[in-house]
This record gives sequence, C-alpha cells and structure tokens, in this order.
Amino acid sequence: MAQQILCISFSDIQADSRVLRQLKLLAEAGEVTTLSYGERPPGATHHLEIDASLPSLPQTPLGVLLLALRQHSAVELSAPAVKQARGLVAGRRFDLVVANEARALPLAHAVAQGAPVWGDMHEWAPEERSHVLPWKLLVAPYMRSICAKYLPRTTAITAVNGSIARMYAEQFGCTVEVVRNAGPFRHLEPSPPLPGKIRLVHSGAAVPGRNLEGTIEAVKMLDDRFTLDLYLVKARDGGRYWQQLKDLAASDPRITFHDAVPPEELPATLNAYDVGVFSLPPQTMNHQFMLPNKFFDFVQARLALVFSPSPETAALMRAYDLGVVTEDFSTESLARALASLTTEQVDKYKANAHGAAAALSSAEDEAVSRGILAAVLTP
Repeated sequence: MAQQILCISFSDIQADSRVLRQLKLLAEAGEVTTLSYGERPPGATHHLEIDASLPSLPQTPLGVLLLALRQHSAVELSAPAVKQARGLVAGRRFDLVVANEARALPLAHAVAQGAPVWGDMHEWAPEERSHVLPWKLLVAPYMRSICAKYLPRTTAITAVNGSIARMYAEQFGCTVEVVRNAGPFRHLEPSPPLPGKIRLVHSGAAVPGRNLEGTIEAVKMLDDRFTLDLYLVKARDGGRYWQQLKDLAASDPRITFHDAVPPEELPATLNAYDVGVFSLPPQTMNHQFMLPNKFFDFVQARLALVFSPSPETAALMRAYDLGVVTEDFSTESLARALASLTTEQVDKYKANAHGAAAALSSAEDEAVSRGILAAVLTP
C-alpha cells in the first residue's frame, strides 16, 4: 500500500509556488492528502478544503485575550481554521505529516499520532509580520512559543535560505536544511530588446508591506524609455489593496496591471520583458534576509535584475552578475539604479541570467527534499 502523506498549508496551494513544488515531490513518495484553503491542487490524491473565510490564527475575542495573557498552549488548536481542519482530518492516519509554516505545527503534531512530522518553516516565523504592531505584540510571542515547543520534536525542518536556517538552529536548537524557493529549469532564451525601451516587470502578491508603492513611485521618476508591468495576486481582502496600487499608478500610462498568472506559467510570461524589479526595506528579519520566489522566477525568465541590497539576493546577484543592487532601500535609490541601465547592460545581464538558470533552478533543492523523504518514510 502506498505511503499516506498529509500536507497542511494555511494557504491556497493553487497560488503557493513553494507548496506546489513540495507537492510534486510528495506525490513521488506516496499518496498525498492536502489540507488547505482552496480547491484540490495538482499532485494531491485527496483534498480537505478549509473554509477560506476562517482565520488560521486565534483571532476571536477569547483567542486575543489568551494571546495577550501569554496563554499560548490554550490557543494552539483554537483558531477557527485549525478547529475546522482538525475535524476534517479526524479518524485518518498518515505515515508522514508535512506542516507548512509554524502556525501549522501544533495541528500537525496533534494529528500525526506518532508519525514523523516535516516542518517546512518557509521564512522566519517569529517576525512574519512584526512590522504590524498588533501582530508584533500578540502573535510574535505565540510564534516563538510554538517554535520553542514543537521544533525540537519535529523530525525534519527546512527553511528558505542559509541565514534563516541558522537563526532557527541557533535560537531553537534544531537541525535545519535549506530548500530555496527556486523553480524548475525552463528552456527559454532571453527576449530580444525593443529599440529605445526597457521593459520592467514585477510579479508577486498584492499585500501591504511589500513596498510596491515604492516601485510605482520610482518608475514615475524615470524617462519614457521605461515601462512597468505588474502581475499581482490579489490578497484575501477582496482586491482592495490591489485597487489602491492601481489608483496610485493611474496617472502614468506606462504602468500596466495584468491578471495574475499561474506559477507554472510565470517564467514564460515574464520572458517578454527585460528587467525584474523588487525593492523591499528590511522592516522584519524576513525582509532583511529575503530570497523570494520572484528572484528565481526572474532568472528562469532570463531577465536582468534590479533588487535592493538584501544580503541573500545581493550575494547571488553579484556571484552571477545578474544586474544592479541598489545603494539603499529608498525609492530614490531604486530610481537611480534603474535610470543607470543601458540597453547593452540589460542585454549582458539577461545573457548572464541565461547562463545561471541551471544553477539557480530547483534541482539542488529537490535533492534535499528527496533526501528528507527517504529518511523519514519507512519502506
């Protein structure tokens, strides 16, 4: 009988590139049941859908009170989405439980019934949204409590890069392996230049805190050589923030908003452009040590890159000569970096991305994940 694997993610996996890649490898190892928001994703044999209106944190009056009182054990399984998820999975047994992000760890351990748990932490959980004051005061201590309690008893742990892996190891005494957000190698060529134009592009989620306003304002400072196209996934706010961004850009006809593209189609779509752009001031540790999906998507799309000086991305950009790292995190610095680009430089950086695409694909990360599955699943 095939190994039974439960994959928990409090996201819509259909739009979650990292979990989609994870699912592909889980499906190689056994029969996968996904427990998440949204419809059944590719790679899942069975799917248990959580009501998208239910929050995955204890955002009830009692839950907020218990968080304020630091009664963390009392709220681990009380968030509305977690309570529903526990009911959906009741009575089922699994050979492996995969918890995506710290908030899924208590549920994973509650339903594992002695089976190994793989905690894919993604980023640094204690500061996920610490730039938001209520989150910093109430949720950050809860996340730290979850990590301290559950990571030492979690069989395998992964994170998105070496900096974040080291923080987990140092602060919670656990062994952490690195699985980056790199996507599969794409057989693409750099797109030919458009005379007199430099086509900028950004893809990602339209959520506050990503400094998309800064990118839009920087482009407004540039001359008519530049255009900006945005492929943004609307947040779970009904698209309100996406509309705010669109309103901000409305005065500049060079800025175009597009419907979001499925993750597997994104590199081919982005390939039509010249420069992938992202500038994110380090309001949290995750911002400081970012190495996001879009970095790898831009490389697979054979784009030049202009990024802010975050150490993980800057190190790879310099190692492979992929583009320009801005002097600082300001809008003005981003505008200067973009304005400095020539067509010849862009063509060189696009060619370098083409040369680096294999090294910056997911092959290395898939090997780490397959190694974990081989170690934790008993034949």
